[in-house]
Amino acid sequence: MPRVLDLLRSSHPEPAAAVTAVAALLAVMVGRGAGGAVAVGAAIGASQLCVGWTNDWLDAGRDRAVGRRDKPVAAGRVSRRAVALAAVVSGLAVVPLALLSGPRAAAAATLGLVSGLSYDWPLKFTVLSPLPYLVSFGVLPAFVVLGKPAVPPWWLVAAGALLGGGAHFVNVLPDLADDARTGVRGLPQRLGPTGSWLAGGALLLAATTVLVFGPPGAPSWAGIAILAAAAVVLPTGWYLSRRPGSRAPFRAVLIVALADVVLLLISGTGA
Repeated sequence: MPRVLDLLRSSHPEPAAAVTAVAALLAVMVGRGAGGAVAVGAAIGASQLCVGWTNDWLDAGRDRAVGRRDKPVAAGRVSRRAVALAAVVSGLAVVPLALLSGPRAAAAATLGLVSGLSYDWPLKFTVLSPLPYLVSFGVLPAFVVLGKPAVPPWWLVAAGALLGGGAHFVNVLPDLADDARTGVRGLPQRLGPTGSWLAGGALLLAATTVLVFGPPGAPSWAGIAILAAAAVVLPTGWYLSRRPGSRAPFRAVLIVALADVVLLLISGTGA
């Protein structure tokens, strides 16, 4: 059992579970019902596991070099071979699970998986590191809606892509120092903490704007309130960043990201 738990920890379980849950909830919001939500959750969950395990398999040497004891592979609690095998099995499961939502949806899910794997290698080390996030998170709502079947609205795909791009810049903020020591030179590492925070915040604010004004009809008061709050929270986090050791900037963009997820789910009813 401890080895099984360590294997699960190698899959980046928190973000994997969060993305899977959002996808399943979005399936419910767009009208796919309980069965559709299960089908979506299974396919997206397998895809997330594959990308996470592949990442830890590839990064084992770098994680050891910086003493990442929280990484089971780097700490020697699970073998690279076991993680590689788990990645292959979960990756092979994506297509048949995605076919439960139809062939067009399966094609979208496959694109999302290939895009995610391209971040693990080689795009993580290049200025194109945000591209897989933009593609995979843009494809995610498209996969959900295609399974209805229906045509995904442009604003839902665009908002997903912008949210994913913002998440990339936010996600790497705590690891910039370790990344610099191990040669990871994606776009956030090249921009540095301030540039990454600004880029992430701008993308998340753009996602909020699209979710508020993109759907047909007049924007809701709740959406406008969230957009106004985001416009206040982000500069406030930037102002508080002048305090030594302040985590206010990270928390500010995290708040906006969570608000965007809520808006994405609410807006899904119009897809």
